[in-house]
Amino acid sequence: MKLYCLSGHPTLPCNVLKFKSTTIMLDCGLDITASLYFLPLPLVHSPRLSKLPGWVSKDGAVNLEKELKECSGRVFVDSQPEFCLPERELLDLSTIDVILISNYHCMMALPYITENTGFTGTVYATEPTLQIGRLLMEELVAFMERVPKAHTATCWKNKDIQKLLPAPLKDVVDVCSWRRCYSMLEVNSALSKVQLVGYSQKVELFGAVQVSPLSSGYSLGSSNWIIQSHYEKVSYVSGSSLLTTHPQPMDQSSLKNSDVLILTGLTQIPTANPDGMLGEFCSNLSMTIRAGGNVLVPCYSSGVIYDLLECLYQFMDSANLGNTPFYFISPVANSSLEFSQIFAEWLCQNKQSKVYLPEPPFPHAELIQTNKLKHYPSIHGDFSSEFRQPCVVFTGHPSLRFGDVVHFMELWGKSSLNTIIFTEPDFSYLEALAPYQPLAMKCVYCPIDTRLNFHQVSKLLKEIQPLHVVCPEPYTQPPPAQPHRTDLMLELQPAPMAYRRCSVLGLPFRRRYERIHLLPELAKSLVLSEMKTGVSVATVSAVLHSKDNKHVLQPVVKPAPVPPSKKRKRVTEDPPEVLDPKPLLTGAVPLEPFLALLHKNGIMEVKVEETSGGHILHLQAEDVLIQLEEEGTHIICDHNESLRTALRDLVLRFLHKL
Repeated sequence: MKLYCLSGHPTLPCNVLKFKSTTIMLDCGLDITASLYFLPLPLVHSPRLSKLPGWVSKDGAVNLEKELKECSGRVFVDSQPEFCLPERELLDLSTIDVILISNYHCMMALPYITENTGFTGTVYATEPTLQIGRLLMEELVAFMERVPKAHTATCWKNKDIQKLLPAPLKDVVDVCSWRRCYSMLEVNSALSKVQLVGYSQKVELFGAVQVSPLSSGYSLGSSNWIIQSHYEKVSYVSGSSLLTTHPQPMDQSSLKNSDVLILTGLTQIPTANPDGMLGEFCSNLSMTIRAGGNVLVPCYSSGVIYDLLECLYQFMDSANLGNTPFYFISPVANSSLEFSQIFAEWLCQNKQSKVYLPEPPFPHAELIQTNKLKHYPSIHGDFSSEFRQPCVVFTGHPSLRFGDVVHFMELWGKSSLNTIIFTEPDFSYLEALAPYQPLAMKCVYCPIDTRLNFHQVSKLLKEIQPLHVVCPEPYTQPPPAQPHRTDLMLELQPAPMAYRRCSVLGLPFRRRYERIHLLPELAKSLVLSEMKTGVSVATVSAVLHSKDNKHVLQPVVKPAPVPPSKKRKRVTEDPPEVLDPKPLLTGAVPLEPFLALLHKNGIMEVKVEETSGGHILHLQAEDVLIQLEEEGTHIICDHNESLRTALRDLVLRFLHKL
């Protein structure tokens, strides 16, 4: 069993497991942090960004004025943002049989994997994961297609040129794996390969293994996966949460008795408490609104935004914010808000019960009905005529490199009355703000990440007790910025197996057993011999038939006798002769009774030597050695066949024939 690691990002995993003749991809996360090296894509013409000077090396030897621009003391790539793909050269992607998706954030690279690679397999995901994943992909494509770039910057990626660039561009790795965004045609083709599954549903793969999704408690439809055969079990834990939020709670008990547990997707902010961050979010928002400023919240169109809106729903009236408008701007804003209300069976019990009252599970439905929350596909159209300030705007993208958020950064960035509040933990807020400096608006960092922290995962592993744990390398050492914090790493016995991008791990367990079925007619013919109470054995002569990883023992069919004929026939090979099996011997030869039997038969001079596996008896007068071991008995006797036969018969007295 091997694990191929195609992504080094701990929370955006992409691994391939080879298990019992099946090749299974576990997630296909897309690393969008590469977009931070690019200039923002403004929806409205930006005089500031359009007049940036091009970059030329100090000695004038390298001139990349068309590809690189100097902005706020940094150098950025002036091209459509690109993303870091999972490694595609480590193994042939056309050999992948199935892809298991754990949550909608971990499927964003799917079109790069399934399209133009020869992939012919099946993708398994829950319905909310598929539908919300589709929305996130549609949103990403829309962000890119609304602001097309005439050219693509490629020269700067040349290794000889890149090492001459200023930091951080010269230190970027894997730039050759960066690609522009896919198209909607590729998105639709990739998602057509998805087969929907429900929690605890068992899916059989080629008769070799069964896979089954379990609730992970992180987001709508998010899953951990069990991959098991009759005698082996692998658990894949990715993006899980024990906090009580809107999804179904995490199923922990089904993860017990795992031979190997592959662990990814822990919290990116282990020192931040989500409840504390929500409180800080609300207090900073209210202070800004009271001072007459606007609040900008860069966010994804699904996930934490549901919890933020619910928190604000409870907070607004007590903070006297009842008249403050809230705007949610995204190409998929309407679909996202509607989907969250219709996936009732994937919600926690508290929200499920509201459906039968009937009430909407999430309070943002009431906010929309009372016009306190308005949603728009973009800043153009109705929004521009209905927009009023001060207000709170939720929009994407959290990287601040594309989407409607770029317009609000240019519009509000010059006023210290306004505040931008970062809630998504995927991007460094300082890197995100870099091309907008100097910035007058206030910046607040309130990352909300409900995934498991190191304390929670250590407690979980003690309860489910897997034999071996496999995890990303960063989880096995303290954070580089806090080398003294050994509590922010996994300390297990045995030590976890760590992986990084492009590594291949041999997982530490061997297949020992296979399940084989006997046909009824063969079972009837068996003659059982009782070895001890409750244990009987029988010899079997049969034909082993293997197909689709199912093994069946069938009776040996003896060929019918061929009647004699006077005609000359072409010489053909005779069918193999079926011989009656030799009797099998069981039991052990006890030392003391065997020595007594030898003495009784006139063999007196016996020297006994103890070995690691048993004993060696040296019959000195006869010059014979007898090895008594757990796995067999050997008689070494040269040029005296009658003596060897007599000793063999003495040994057989202690053994049983089957």
